[in-house]
Amino acid sequence: MGALGGFLTVFGIVLGAVGLIAAMFLRAPPAGWVADGAAVSITRGVTSRAMLQTPIFWLMFAMMTMVSTGGLMVIVQFSNFTRDFGIGPKALVFGVAAVPLALTIDRITNGLTRPFFGAVSDRIGRENTMALAFLGEAAAILALLSARGHPALYVLMSGVVFFGWGEIFSLFPSTLTDIFGAEHATANYGFLYMAQGIGSVLGGPVAAAIHDASGSWLPVFALIVVMDVATGLLALFVLKPMRRQRMLTAPAAVIA
Repeated sequence: MGALGGFLTVFGIVLGAVGLIAAMFLRAPPAGWVADGAAVSITRGVTSRAMLQTPIFWLMFAMMTMVSTGGLMVIVQFSNFTRDFGIGPKALVFGVAAVPLALTIDRITNGLTRPFFGAVSDRIGRENTMALAFLGEAAAILALLSARGHPALYVLMSGVVFFGWGEIFSLFPSTLTDIFGAEHATANYGFLYMAQGIGSVLGGPVAAAIHDASGSWLPVFALIVVMDVATGLLALFVLKPMRRQRMLTAPAAVIA
């Protein structure tokens, strides 16, 4: 525990230093700047009350709930299904216990994915990036299952899974702000973030209930894959056209 505590202390110091250095390079964009591939945001902010009356908000809420639930199923039950897959506490990968190593890598990739996919979405569009990330996560889940007999590959694939999940905390708030404006962005995202709360309530218990009923973790992973694929397709074929239509009609109809 002492060695682990020392590692985490050093890691925290390094992480803080990287954050401070990166912050020094941040610059405010010039007035009127819009990223390539990003839709023009409504200039007049929409209040939370008005936002809650729009179908596009509830579509995003359902999408975020599905992705959050799937990701939290993996987080909450990770140690349990890893043990059931035969990778126990004594399994070593690169000389380190497999489960703690996987959880450490997962935290790193879960952080890196946010600026990465945020930058990608600035170039190819929010919904296109959502589809890429969520469909990629579904593929990563299948790859994780295929690697469950190989501890080293399993640990690495767990990092890929979380790389495809953590971007929800950059893509959803940026998309919400694109649609409803920046004036009430913090309050508006507070309502959308409730989807994460629902996911945290459902993720662990639902995964455990499905496992207990079926005697296997495979149906749990099948559900996660279905939710990821559904969310990716909704982003591309439902959210994207809805947002385009709103951008054409909202400026004249918005009441701040």
